[in-house]
Amino acid sequence: MTEMDYYEVLEVSKDCSGAELKKSYRKLAMKYHPDRNPDDTEAEEKFKIVNEAYQVLSDDEKRAIYDRYGKAGLEGQGMGGGFGGANMDDIMDIFNSMFGGSGGFGGGFGHTRRDPSQKYALDFEMELPLAFHEAVFGCEKKIDITYKTPCADCKGTGAKDAKLQTCEYCGGQGQVLMRQGPMQFAQTCPKCHGEGKIIAEKCKSCHGKGYHEEKDTVTITIPAGVDSGNRLRVQGYGNEAKNGQRGDLYLTFYVEEDENFIRNGKDIYVEVPVFFTQAILGETISIPALEGELELELKQSTKDKEQFVFEGKGVADVHGGRKGRFIAQVRMILPKKINEEQKELLEKLQESYGVESRPHKNAFDSAFDRVKSWFKN
Repeated sequence: MTEMDYYEVLEVSKDCSGAELKKSYRKLAMKYHPDRNPDDTEAEEKFKIVNEAYQVLSDDEKRAIYDRYGKAGLEGQGMGGGFGGANMDDIMDIFNSMFGGSGGFGGGFGHTRRDPSQKYALDFEMELPLAFHEAVFGCEKKIDITYKTPCADCKGTGAKDAKLQTCEYCGGQGQVLMRQGPMQFAQTCPKCHGEGKIIAEKCKSCHGKGYHEEKDTVTITIPAGVDSGNRLRVQGYGNEAKNGQRGDLYLTFYVEEDENFIRNGKDIYVEVPVFFTQAILGETISIPALEGELELELKQSTKDKEQFVFEGKGVADVHGGRKGRFIAQVRMILPKKINEEQKELLEKLQESYGVESRPHKNAFDSAFDRVKSWFKN
């Protein structure tokens, strides 16, 4: 059997710093935590392994032994005996910051951690699609949500008449001791999910779920400048706890594309089709912009893909309000066909430039001579 590598488990390199190690552990612990993955045995197993790996690699002495001898070295040194000391304090600090606090981005889901009998997380997340202009200028949106509220008949327990019995698997402790080789640590009981009690008979009103679902409509003010992937916290519109407290709603934005404007952060790009004569003559043209029109002064002999930048005409920064750039990029249009009159005019134009109109001749003179010399002998 191939032994798992602790560095691979935590998705870090062997020369990673302590800060990098903690950051990766924090992300993975949050991802696989049992409170976020109820009834998911695979996630529970990954959570257990992630904790085991971090306990070793976050301890300088254990890490040095592991790097040299692997897990066998830890067994030989008697250093695999569960959580303890500074490592456990470090892990609990991380857990408290992830699950124990309230408010702000990334601080949610803490209500479930404080009350193991809560059947569901109080915070929940939704994706909210926005039209291009809604994200750029901000808007007010009404959205329909469905949130959970505890069943009154069973007091949110899921059990008939709220009668629960002690979990035999963990003896009512809510945790079980697990061993992985020499490692031993506490894990949330997979049978009662940390409650210490289980349902003897399901509540008929909620069918054992412990909650009902309610519908609501929320009016949200979207600030100007949001982009795909941005999140907005709407306080007090999450699921309802047994004490009547509401969690928070988190909205993740998905911004639709526009057929003309291309957004890159605060900058806006627009492709401007320009006929070759306009580019040669240096014409001034009107182009659409976010707030109306802009005058684009083409320089004489403007090149294909040349960019013209308008500072402060892009999208407002969602945090600071400062606007980005509006960038017009030229797309040169050449005639697909010409009539005899146009051909004659173009030939006259070309002749009027003299030698300048045939740049390839000067560029390739030496090349022609070299090629001819290859065949003289």
